[in-house]
Amino acid sequence: MYLRSQTVSTDTRDNQMKSIFFALKGDNFNGNKFAQEAIKSGALFAIVDEKEFEDIENDIYYVEDTLNALQKLAQYHREQLKIPVIALTGSNGKTTTKELITQVLAKRYKVAATKGNLNNHIGVPLTMLSIKANDEIAVVEMGANHLLEIEFLSNIAQPDFGYITNFGKAHLEGFGSVEGVIEGKSELYNYLRNHAKTVFINCDDEKQIELTQEIRKIGFGQNPEADYSFKYSESLNGRCPEIIYDSVSIQSQLIGEYNLSNIAAAIAIGLTFEVPIEDIKEAIENYKSENNRSQIIYKDEQEFILDAYNANPTSMEAALLNFSKIKEAKTVILGDMFELGENALKEHQAVAELADKLGFTKVFLIGKNFNSLKIPQSSNFGMFLNREEAEIYFKDNPLQEKHVLIKGSRGMALEKLLDIFIT
Repeated sequence: MYLRSQTVSTDTRDNQMKSIFFALKGDNFNGNKFAQEAIKSGALFAIVDEKEFEDIENDIYYVEDTLNALQKLAQYHREQLKIPVIALTGSNGKTTTKELITQVLAKRYKVAATKGNLNNHIGVPLTMLSIKANDEIAVVEMGANHLLEIEFLSNIAQPDFGYITNFGKAHLEGFGSVEGVIEGKSELYNYLRNHAKTVFINCDDEKQIELTQEIRKIGFGQNPEADYSFKYSESLNGRCPEIIYDSVSIQSQLIGEYNLSNIAAAIAIGLTFEVPIEDIKEAIENYKSENNRSQIIYKDEQEFILDAYNANPTSMEAALLNFSKIKEAKTVILGDMFELGENALKEHQAVAELADKLGFTKVFLIGKNFNSLKIPQSSNFGMFLNREEAEIYFKDNPLQEKHVLIKGSRGMALEKLLDIFIT
């Protein structure tokens, strides 16, 4: 059935031609109801888990659990593959690192990679099932917000290589604490250790060194003992530092020192897979961030740094510290951070105090969490309960500062403010 199809789908809004449609269910939808529609739209087969929707004559087949069937099929497909699989996870920078690695490896190989951030219990199986017979290497992003999730996804992806970008204050509501985050993300290390596979580590991160004992490893960073030893130049005005390897200078277009390790990882992985350094340089230097991740947008003389895809206390701190290095007048617009549980108010207070301490020209805080805090009463602070309130204000009070940082969690949708700023 799978071999006869060309793709796997879980959404009838996607192209169904010659696909297998898996009827998944959620709190607000039931894919079983769309099985007939999928077949009519060109799907070869549909898989349902409610008996009343089975229609064998029309190639609609019943299983006990469609999600489990999707995951088992992905695991079986992985076991047939003979190509190396690289898995990565971490608190921050997963998707950017995945995109950089993919761009670098594509200089030499046909690469299958996670699309966007399809990195959960549905996205990872779909990624595995997208790998075709002529693909030569795969890059799989894995996300998690609770313990045992990375372990589960690792058993589906069965990586030959792994990399954890970092450990930070992300998804504290699910993991319970930073220690829980470390334990959860380290499930990738456990898989690699137990299966005698290889891990990439940032040798400038003591936690990564500590947690990867007894694993076959490839190290990179400024440490001269690393397998790939790099030199980093000083950052200029908040931009990502230059990386030098073997006398070759690589200058990314990405913003921020926090992207340094993401780029270094991509270089190290490219070198491991024998991509020529000049090709790596070209791939890194041509890469431009999109999809609200440290995306740079210009309007006349103003520069907007849009980092509104996600936010947690660790990434907020890194973004603010980096933005503070810009010498000219600058404004920060910060939205609430989600999934912090009982730590929410404490972490929002710390972010607000840091923004105040760094002395930005203007600071605007948006969201219920920020509005619950004791904020310094000063002329450079503005408070809004939601984005809609902020939009009304900014329509009447255009920003004058040359540099603007916009950062918040996905649910805040702060990228919609650009409709006001750049029109």
